[in-house]
Amino acid sequence: MSGRMTQITPFVPCTSLSAQIDFYRDVLGFQVGFQADGYAFLNRDDVAVRLVQVWDSVDLSHPERQNSFYIDVQGVDALYATLKPKLDTLAAGRVRAPFNQDYGQREFHVKDEDCTLVFFGEST
Repeated sequence: MSGRMTQITPFVPCTSLSAQIDFYRDVLGFQVGFQADGYAFLNRDDVAVRLVQVWDSVDLSHPERQNSFYIDVQGVDALYATLKPKLDTLAAGRVRAPFNQDYGQREFHVKDEDCTLVFFGEST
């Protein structure tokens, strides 16, 4: 019998832990489960992220350092509608509204404080 994988929890680098916590909590609706020096664990529903602070001299917006991860959801349009008032406060270019992909997913995208691209999507 083989093991069954149940969840993936990405490590997300950040130059300001407090700014990232504020973003994931206040904009995306995550809750802080644990926080220590340079590290935080946040979750929402069955999804979690682990924020890890790096030196502020590290340019996480540089293409070689950019990260992304995908969150599968049920009701992508409803989630977008719920988050939209907060997403509307972000700078231009940080949010892509829901759209259909050729590979059968409906998605919206959000860039966090350090340019990590967060995909939200569901099968069409």
